[in-house]
Amino acid sequence: MLNMNYITPDLVTILHHLDQLKSDAQPLWGTMSAQEMVEHLTDGVKMSYGKLIIPLEIKEDQIEKAQGFLDSEHPFPKEFKAAFVPKEITLRHEELELAIDEFTMEWVDYLDYYEENPTAKHLHPYFGELTFDQWQRLQSKHITHHLTQFGIPISEEEVA
Repeated sequence: MLNMNYITPDLVTILHHLDQLKSDAQPLWGTMSAQEMVEHLTDGVKMSYGKLIIPLEIKEDQIEKAQGFLDSEHPFPKEFKAAFVPKEITLRHEELELAIDEFTMEWVDYLDYYEENPTAKHLHPYFGELTFDQWQRLQSKHITHHLTQFGIPISEEEVA
């Protein structure tokens, strides 16, 4: 097991980190801008409660292994390219702050959805059908991955 700290999937904690982003921040790897990254995170939240549906991109017999990654301490690889993420990104918002506002609204809707539908499962294109707890783990790893991409550290007090 690696000793990797993943952010607690709590909106206040996440926003504390997203608010450290500057619109002109340069990633340590990859090509996304700060705003593209936030809008990408928002798409992940939308997937988690069925608002954005992307078909399964792996074979059914690979799902168990893929889901095992969620329970591991292994981080996402730095230069990982998800096939379902468009190569050409069109921003939805005029500025970073509005993208963070959208993320916030979607996160609240995501929590509300699972409060009302605690046994629901929704499809992730690489991990298959996930429960709320699995989505929380995925959000934690995914958000940590992208905060790290922009050099925003996660403190010991903020780990899941």
